This record gives sequence, structure tokens and C-alpha cells, in this order.
Amino acid sequence: MNLPVPGPEWPDFSDTLPPRAPAVLDPPVPEAREPEGWLDALARDQRCVWPDFIPADTVDALHDEVYALRDAAQLAQARIGRGGDRHRDGATRGDWIHWLDGASPAQQAFMARLEEIRLQVSRTLIPGLFETESHFALYPPGTHYARHVDAFQAGNCRRLSLVFYLNRDWREQDGGQLAIHDTADRECQRIQPTAGTLVMFLSQSVPHAVLPTRRWRASIASWMRVRDLSGPLASLDRF
Repeated sequence: MNLPVPGPEWPDFSDTLPPRAPAVLDPPVPEAREPEGWLDALARDQRCVWPDFIPADTVDALHDEVYALRDAAQLAQARIGRGGDRHRDGATRGDWIHWLDGASPAQQAFMARLEEIRLQVSRTLIPGLFETESHFALYPPGTHYARHVDAFQAGNCRRLSLVFYLNRDWREQDGGQLAIHDTADRECQRIQPTAGTLVMFLSQSVPHAVLPTRRWRASIASWMRVRDLSGPLASLDRF
């Protein structure tokens, strides 16, 4: 399914691809290693952080892919709301997105790892997870995403949210952290959007926000869903 292409208001970013440090300066990243007790942490705390989720070369390939999409004007400004109420609101959400379709080896490798997660979580924690949807998300400098919950609306079948980061050499002063809130609206954790890190949290009960970023911030947002028995075609409304 083809996605909408931004119109002429999309600025020219062809000369602003963040430089990557020489390969010799990159610390070695181990092959994907499952953190001990991550399922227990997800059940206990409703969230967990998984460093070095996939190998560094796959992270770099995904990083380059999202910026290539940007330079080719193949990202669409993200919207909020559902169905006929979907609209753009830059004051609430500032990212530009492109849905993953497995078109590249890097996407296929990433999606295969998510499938392993889906199977484990479905067997042990959230029965009935049957589908994963993912999109690139690129935040220009000065943008953010206000505090929200991914699946509070009636009929939303998302149960597990996952955010995977593609940003090398990220510093505290760059902003753009993922801020996790508790149900009393108190911030309880900030997570750096560091390349290779995967964050998982329950879609229905974990409020979160993307703090304002001072440099380009790239990630992949994913959701694992249960089947919508009331409307089998409802999942198509995300397009």
C-alpha cells in the first residue's frame, strides 16, 4: 500500500545528514543478547529496556535508510487521532514517518527480531498478540511528542509498544529523551535515544512523551496488537 508523500512544503534536507563517526571509533557492539529477566521486568514494571537489540551494522543500515527516505521526500508528517478524526498537530506531535514493509534486508532483520519478541510475549504475558506494525519516526530539531498513552481509545488493539533508536553519539544535552510517567502523571524514568536500544512498555497503561530534541532524532516505533474481533479490517485505518 502506497503511503502519502509530503507536498512542496517539505524542506530540502539533502545536505543535513548527520555525519557518522569513523568506523574505527565506534565501540564494538555485541550480537543480540537477551537481557536476563526482561519478561519479568515487563510484567512487574510494565516496561523494560533492552540495549544492543540488534547488531551495529543493521542499526547503521536502518539509520541510513530513514535519512534516505527523508532526502527523497518519502516521509509523511505524523497525525494524531483515529479514523476520520486524524489530523496533523505539530504542537502535540512533530515526527515524520514511513511504515516499514520489509523492503530492505535491514528491515527484514529487524522485523524478524520483533517476531521473536512477539512469540515470547504472546506465550507468557499477553495472549493473542498476532500482528506487529512498525514505522520509522524522524524528529527534526525543535520538535517533540506530548505526553500520551498509545492505546487508551476504545477499539484500539495495541497491547505492547516498542521503540528502537538509531542515534549514534547521543548526548544528554541533545534532548529527545523518552520520558516515562506513572499514572499520577509523575515522571519516573528518562531513557536516552541511543542507537541499538529497544524500549518496551504496555500500550494501554504507560504514559510517555518525547522531550524536545535539539538535533535530528531517528527511531522505529512498533506496536504489537491483538485481533479486533468487532471489525476485522479495522487495522487498515492506520494508513
